[in-house]
Amino acid sequence: MFMTTGGLNRSHAIQGILTATAHTMLRSEKPDEFSLFDGLFDEVKQDLMKQAQASGADGLIDVRFNTEVVRMNVAPKFLVVHGYGTAIKFPNQKKSE
Repeated sequence: MFMTTGGLNRSHAIQGILTATAHTMLRSEKPDEFSLFDGLFDEVKQDLMKQAQASGADGLIDVRFNTEVVRMNVAPKFLVVHGYGTAIKFPNQKKSE
């Protein structure tokens, strides 16, 4: 199983688009703790890989990530990471006899 942010120059069949989102609330005593994004990226990557394995894919290509800082009127800020990618499967290779 592999994940890449680029395309793939090899024949493959597209299984579908997979998405994952992770978020966390910033505590009021540390309103600018953006290092928490690192853990969110890891969580999204793991979720995408689990989904790809469950769908029988061989890998993920063209993976992209979006980050957001969501501010609510009365609530604290939230850090959000969205990830998406294309699940692919390689064709079965026939062995020559």
